[in-house]
Amino acid sequence: MIRNFYKKLAASIALFTVELVFVWLLFIACVVVFFYISSQIVQGDELGVDQAAFNFAASIASPGFSNFIEGITFFASRQFLTPAALLLVAYFVFVRKHRWYSLKVPVVALGSITLNVVLKYFFDRPRPLVPMVEAHGLSFPSGHTMVAASFYGLLIYLVWHNVKQVWLRNVLIIFLSVFVIFIGFSRIYLRVHYATDVLAGFAAGFMWVVIGIWILNRLERYSRKEITPVLLDDPVEKS
Repeated sequence: MIRNFYKKLAASIALFTVELVFVWLLFIACVVVFFYISSQIVQGDELGVDQAAFNFAASIASPGFSNFIEGITFFASRQFLTPAALLLVAYFVFVRKHRWYSLKVPVVALGSITLNVVLKYFFDRPRPLVPMVEAHGLSFPSGHTMVAASFYGLLIYLVWHNVKQVWLRNVLIIFLSVFVIFIGFSRIYLRVHYATDVLAGFAAGFMWVVIGIWILNRLERYSRKEITPVLLDDPVEKS
């Protein structure tokens, strides 16, 4: 019995350590990628990856694949993400009754949208010429990609912490990760963003997920420390 307890404790510590290292490495990588690309954009440099990505997209273009790509990009649109976020909030409020999870969704989503607008106006980069679909606004970083990285990154976090079956958890995480990559590629394929816009969108979106979840987790732990002593007080003794 005691041996099993220590085995589970050791496994939990090891898992926590791996998760912590992965999150920090992801965060640092995102910071490096974003600041490198943004520095090139500010200097006005043309990065070869942009034209190479457009050339690759053109080489695999077909009417059927274009329809598929337009369907993929819809899942990062306001028309889809707004009701999806509201449904997720409702699930955690009324079904799971977990108010902190319900707070994570709007904080990550709204924060990502707000940050994207600020960054777009700061860098003021025009969109590529001759887009395949109608697109408005500035180009850097990609709003679809950044918001998708934040929203689906949050879903990956929720799956990791709430799905108990290992095989199902891994399948969902791989699926969501590939799905986000396809969303980013869809913006390049449709010529509404440069590859550097998309890469910066990924970096900024995942950075915001890490920062937002970290802040909310700290607030959750602080609120529990403040509330728990009050709940443990014996009202009979005080009367």
